[in-house]
Amino acid sequence: MKEIIKINNLGKVYNPDTVPVHAVRDINLSIAEGEFTAIVGPSGSGKSTLLNLVGGLDVATTGNVLIGGVDIMQLSENELINFRLNNIGFVFQAYNLIPVLSAKENVEFIMLLQKRPKAEIDNRVSELLAAVGLGDRMKSRPTELSGGQQQRVAVARALASKPKFVLADEPTANLDTQSAESLLDIMERLNAEEGMTFLFSTHDQRVVNRARRVVNLVDGSIESDIRK
Repeated sequence: MKEIIKINNLGKVYNPDTVPVHAVRDINLSIAEGEFTAIVGPSGSGKSTLLNLVGGLDVATTGNVLIGGVDIMQLSENELINFRLNNIGFVFQAYNLIPVLSAKENVEFIMLLQKRPKAEIDNRVSELLAAVGLGDRMKSRPTELSGGQQQRVAVARALASKPKFVLADEPTANLDTQSAESLLDIMERLNAEEGMTFLFSTHDQRVVNRARRVVNLVDGSIESDIRK
């Protein structure tokens, strides 16, 4: 399989000049196209920090992250913003939808930034919201949707730009069992049918059970890396 993410000797230290906190220590990891991988570990093990470094939302202290052969640590701030826009989809624990926008407007927002043609945007939004079971809620604002529905809009938004992969940081943490299982069904289907690559950080056993690869972090280091 084609390698999408290559992480080399990655480290992150917070407060290096006062009381150093080693959030991530010397991580080496490769993620191939089409993988469905869960990063697991106890609270404070470095899961979210690792995802933030891979997504270019945080800056590493040591090492580098290559995405499609591009070292994102070498990009300028503007280059990194554009790179994220066109290559990485994000799903956050807190949904992060824009409250004043409808489901349709939230999903199309990134494609508007990409300056895609209107017809392409309309078709893609309809296709994605239908795929996540919300084709009839396009005009609904986040406050009119349940938590599970909001997170499904967030998944549709993450996929809108046709990214190389999706980073999902604790995507089921705020969901009840039925909503979580429904969301995971959708992600598994997108992975199987479209070959979409997913990298999760999670402490949710429901996600771990679905993952085909589980990377366990302890104190910022990889303790095990198991393919099922």
